[in-house]
Amino acid sequence: MSASQPPPDADVPTLLVKIFGKDRPGITAGLFDTLAAYAVDVVDIEQVVSRGRLVLCALVTAPTAGGATEGDLRATVHSWADSLKLQAEIISGTGDNRPRGSGRSHVTVLGHPLTAESTAAIAATIAGTGGNIDRIFRLAKYPVTAVEFAVSGVETGPLRTALAMEAAEIGVDVAVVSAGLHRRAQRLVVMDVDSTLIQDEVIELFAAHAGCEDQVAEVTAAAMRGELDFEQSLHARVALLEGLDASVVDKVRTEVRLTPGARTLIRTLKRLGYQVGVVSGGFTQVTDDLKERLGLDFASANTLEIKDGKLTGRVVGEIVDRAGKARLLRRFAAEAGVPLAQTVAIGDGANDLDMLNAAGLGVAFNAKPVVRKAAHTAVNVPFLDTVLYLLGITREEVEAADDGTGEH
Repeated sequence: MSASQPPPDADVPTLLVKIFGKDRPGITAGLFDTLAAYAVDVVDIEQVVSRGRLVLCALVTAPTAGGATEGDLRATVHSWADSLKLQAEIISGTGDNRPRGSGRSHVTVLGHPLTAESTAAIAATIAGTGGNIDRIFRLAKYPVTAVEFAVSGVETGPLRTALAMEAAEIGVDVAVVSAGLHRRAQRLVVMDVDSTLIQDEVIELFAAHAGCEDQVAEVTAAAMRGELDFEQSLHARVALLEGLDASVVDKVRTEVRLTPGARTLIRTLKRLGYQVGVVSGGFTQVTDDLKERLGLDFASANTLEIKDGKLTGRVVGEIVDRAGKARLLRRFAAEAGVPLAQTVAIGDGANDLDMLNAAGLGVAFNAKPVVRKAAHTAVNVPFLDTVLYLLGITREEVEAADDGTGEH
């Protein structure tokens, strides 16, 4: 069918040609070479290979040229398939595939492992919302199993709500994002640092050197109980570090442990042209080092005051708290020239919620229940690079970019 021709009308005869069997090079070329003898137009094609077994579907117009009949085409295709020990099925019909329903979403499911029971529950929930599963394919097989469902017929918001409730019940991670070009256009990722980009809480690393871990833990617990806000708890904890030698900063930097998959996530995003930043309620003495080591575009945190080679027990400059993180996300997006709707934010704590909600996609990473409930989506496996799957990036694409040198 030429580019100037419209798709076939609903009453134009078409044939769905389905080929099954052991995959090998040349099958697709052979089928269409066989069909070419009947001067048919190709309306649609889909091919899947799973564990070496091929399913190839071709929707073509019925033969009309040279006196050829549908029966002739059927006989020729079956003969060709038999010669290659393949199975063929040909179904008569009219027109193109029926249009997909309004409301289109990508549903990404992460399982560790992904069980048949949980897959059944997800599929049933999609159907229960009135959604139709148009396509399923695997994004990754390790470190988690990740599959993506293309769903139509239901708006993204109600689908996300229904699946979030089901995912919490069955213990899998489900992300729902609306389909469209904007998914590939998200060009800024901003993440929290403590317990997100890194496995540690930086204030606790400093406290260990100052011998005041228990006191810091008590202040943290009071803040979690709501007895102190973030700024109060920050000042109270930093005050316990007064007099600590500034040389501890270098020691803490060496003690910081990146979250598994952090380097892969950042490296892959950078290769795709994304800009990447961090915001932290921790300290620039650590985030500036991370920015340099990881090639980040943006970094902002609180700053420990140092005088005469000692920590003074105070912070200087603008405080990065819950509201500050969202403000910085907006600032980074403006500097990067990226609309806020095309940003991704990742965090684990309540002080990340404003940032997660402000971003186009907010990801709660191994977060507290209140954060998981409020964020757009949640990831509860200990691998930060699984966020790539939420963006539609496959494990194979990551490994191809790394030439087989991925972390996992």
